[in-house]
Amino acid sequence: MAEVAVDTSVIIEYIDLKGELHEQAEAIFSTLLTSRLEAIVPHPILAETYYVATRLYERLQIENPENLASKLITWLYRLPTVTIPKGEPDLAIEAGRAKLNYGLALTDCYVLAASKIHRCKALFKRREKEISRNIDLLKREYQILFLEDYK
Repeated sequence: MAEVAVDTSVIIEYIDLKGELHEQAEAIFSTLLTSRLEAIVPHPILAETYYVATRLYERLQIENPENLASKLITWLYRLPTVTIPKGEPDLAIEAGRAKLNYGLALTDCYVLAASKIHRCKALFKRREKEISRNIDLLKREYQILFLEDYK
């Protein structure tokens, strides 16, 4: 089965029905739900997803946004096609190395580290400024995909 390390931005784009790249994120999750793809979701991504989802639900004026965000995290955690690496020292070291070398957001570093350790692609919504600045170097070391490339 194919694997992909998933960034918070992809998960949020999936739950944001009006998101610019929702259709692309939905295709990823549809493939996950049919067991043709496995997602690697490092633990820090779950925490960030909870935070960002709560903020999104608040903006949409959805009742009990924190409760809904908690349900999202629990759903992700329990999906049989989602793997959440358990406190692996190698993951922390590789994420720290990426942070040291490229100065990216720590959660992005965890996605890249998980992709390297699990020998799979790292999936982000788009090329943020920090990633764009180092894209050539990053592509030499990691396999990176962006939802924006499939629009």
